[in-house]
Amino acid sequence: RRALLALAAGLPCPALAQPARPWPERPLRLIVPFPPGGAIDAMARILAGPMAEALGQPVVVENRPGGNTIVGATAAARAPADGYTLFMGSSASLALNRLLYEKLPYDPRRDLVGVSMLARTALVMLVNPSVPATTVAEFATLAKARPGALSYASVGNGNPLHLAGELFDAMAGVQTTHVPFNGSAPALTALLGGHVQLMYDAILTATPHIRAGRLRALAVTGATRAPSLPELPTIAESGYPGYEAGIWFALVAPRGTPEAIVQRLNAETVKALRQPEMKSRFENQALELVPGAPEDVQRLADQVSAVFVPVVVALALATLAGWKSAGRGLEEQTRRHASILKLLGPETVIVAVNSM
Repeated sequence: RRALLALAAGLPCPALAQPARPWPERPLRLIVPFPPGGAIDAMARILAGPMAEALGQPVVVENRPGGNTIVGATAAARAPADGYTLFMGSSASLALNRLLYEKLPYDPRRDLVGVSMLARTALVMLVNPSVPATTVAEFATLAKARPGALSYASVGNGNPLHLAGELFDAMAGVQTTHVPFNGSAPALTALLGGHVQLMYDAILTATPHIRAGRLRALAVTGATRAPSLPELPTIAESGYPGYEAGIWFALVAPRGTPEAIVQRLNAETVKALRQPEMKSRFENQALELVPGAPEDVQRLADQVSAVFVPVVVALALATLAGWKSAGRGLEEQTRRHASILKLLGPETVIVAVNSM
């Protein structure tokens, strides 16, 4: 009898087994790779409210700007996959950065997992009023007549505003000169002052200048016309079918986050975004809500990457050609732009550069 009692004492008792720890049991953090006060920060804070109410825990916005979203994305990728860290991903952090940077400290496919798509916005193709063009076709004709003479501003190398311009140049067969600035405000100031002739800017920041006549809008970059600027055609319907560029945002988490938590976060995010008051608040930021399944995030990131691979390849080869003409060795060229190797392979790069 004593032996049986001892054996029974060593067996787990279902009634006394420790239950799984509830989730969430403490505040969540939402990393935003942009500074406080901007439209994306506002979007995160708008979303945090109903998410916190649904989850029963605060959702604390943590701003981690810098490096074309790399600082924030890296912090999210390195966070524990326990369901307490979320990241406001974007077309830059999830699709474009991996094409542009030689030593990206995170891999969006390996390190992050989609929770839900959030919103998207097109850009506006803007010119200074001194530019003698009122349509996309007129601007293209002007640019073809003056290769490299017309310049366009963006908020930095490799950002979606920059690549929107490169995509147009490639599809229109023109050559404009990219001038990067440290932020939207100085870029717009340069355009308003006529120091550059063109810019692809977010609808929210561009609209006041359009309405006041300080800048002329030629088209929007989305697949469809923008609800807030319905009079403007798309670049696609202006003679360049298939053109589409813009900025989109998605909620993601560190890869390895339990599937049940991902699905719960997705359900609460989609429910929050479908509230009528959320729609109006996002529209005030010129953002279109596009909630969806977790797998939609990676699907869109892959589609965007595929569209911009040839653009990035062209930029990289142009850079390599410039280095070659400056007398730099091929070894240094390929070392400094190693991302081109991942896209084309080293043999292709060597042939391309030596043939220049």
